[in-house]
Amino acid sequence: MTQVAIRRALLSVSDKSGLVELGQRLAARGVELVSTGGTAKALRDAGLTVKDVSDMTGFPEMMDGRVKTLHPMVHGGLLAVRDNPEHAAAMAEHQIGAIDLVVVNLYPFEATVMRGAERDEVIENIDIGGPSMVRSAAKNHQFVTIVTDPADYAALEAELDAGAGAASLAFRKAMAAKAFAATAAYDSMISQWFAFADQQQNFPPIVSMTRKLAGTLRYGENPHQEAALYLPGGPHSQGLPQARQVQGKELSYNNYNDANAAFELAAEFRGQEPAIVIVKHANPCGVAQRQSLLGAWDAALQCDSVSAFGGIVACNVPLDGPTAEAICQIFTEVVVAPGADDAALAAFAKKKNLRLLLTGDLPDPRRPGQTLTIIAGGILVQDRDSAAITAADLKVVTKRAPTEQELKDCLFAWTVARHVKSNAIVYAKDGATAGIGAGQMNRRDSSRIAAMKAAEAAETYGWDRPRTHGSAVASDAFFPFADGLLAAAEAGATAIIQPGGSIRDEEVIAAADEAGLAMVFTGMRHFRH
Repeated sequence: MTQVAIRRALLSVSDKSGLVELGQRLAARGVELVSTGGTAKALRDAGLTVKDVSDMTGFPEMMDGRVKTLHPMVHGGLLAVRDNPEHAAAMAEHQIGAIDLVVVNLYPFEATVMRGAERDEVIENIDIGGPSMVRSAAKNHQFVTIVTDPADYAALEAELDAGAGAASLAFRKAMAAKAFAATAAYDSMISQWFAFADQQQNFPPIVSMTRKLAGTLRYGENPHQEAALYLPGGPHSQGLPQARQVQGKELSYNNYNDANAAFELAAEFRGQEPAIVIVKHANPCGVAQRQSLLGAWDAALQCDSVSAFGGIVACNVPLDGPTAEAICQIFTEVVVAPGADDAALAAFAKKKNLRLLLTGDLPDPRRPGQTLTIIAGGILVQDRDSAAITAADLKVVTKRAPTEQELKDCLFAWTVARHVKSNAIVYAKDGATAGIGAGQMNRRDSSRIAAMKAAEAAETYGWDRPRTHGSAVASDAFFPFADGLLAAAEAGATAIIQPGGSIRDEEVIAAADEAGLAMVFTGMRHFRH
């Protein structure tokens, strides 16, 4: 049927926003209102005439409201195929009235979980009757209109205005699709809670993930690819999608990907002295910590000012005016910060296309969670790489132990290296990156590329020698041969931090000793593909 008149509506909602106004408009059209519990009370309190579901079924609500709509008088009125003679005869025989409109939203399971409720309360907020009615109405959308989202009340009213009190098939189809998505998401959240929170299964036999569309993007990695941003359902960490975009164009797929890389690395320095992270194509190209944010910017930029052009900048403390003015001196796509003062906002306002995102906070870099990678025919799932080391975890394997400053630089370089694509080599000196080699097929080339960038920086800024001299160098995985280590020594590095674990460790250690290097093993690698 193309048009179906709305003569009887069943309303049962947990979220009562807009309920009374909807009830008033339906009643004004002569629609009979049928309802339950708190929904019926809210409508009656507004002066509306409401028929209880219990009057329709002949059974009272029972078992603390667990059983009220699970009845043939309800589901018969929802599921009957009205132009089927057998269905029509059954309705007449059992005095089942047709229900033309169902307005239902479900118990607040997600909100209950997110506020840390006890298990019994979580279980009580698993809706049974609501999803059953939603699915019945959605299945029979040929005759029944289902609305599950208060945001669609206005669309429903517009539909009834346009159809003289009737809903079109196109509208009913659209609402049915949304209804099935709502119940699927609801069940997904419940199954995730049972698996991950209640049963503490890391990899349950079946995983159903909820994703909500936040919006479409201009395109994907390339203009011929379509793209969109989805948000996870249920509890999740805050990030860029929740940030306040103060100015600039909409973020693209690449903007989100690159800005997230900068954001995650900046979070490593949460609660520490000011730090600046500059990222290009999801790889850091400059990172530094200083007593002032402006000093950190200058030191980070000096690592690789060529790659910084058109990059992403993130910091761990609110932006100030002088730092914002300095950032604006080069072309920057996105700036991400916990906050920004008035002077910083004024500086950025001069660059209309620059996207400024204020996050309010930084995520815990050690938070648990999982990452997903889609491959042909499957999905790879793993725990987040949230493990960390401290100075106490390091094992000195060379004759010479690192100095206090070398040890600090080793740990700083190691922090950055875990966010660099493998094979990763990071030189650092005095709390700033001196050279970064990323994404190479062998570690020796990464060492050489990082040293080359440091040499270019020295030439650009007129230094006597590259900052790799006297630096510490971090390798995200072990040196399988001594050549990568020797390349670092040739660049002037004096200390090495690496996982160890190669069958040639002794050869590499001997090469380090011969070169007079201090080397420590972490016992942990950080591949990032």
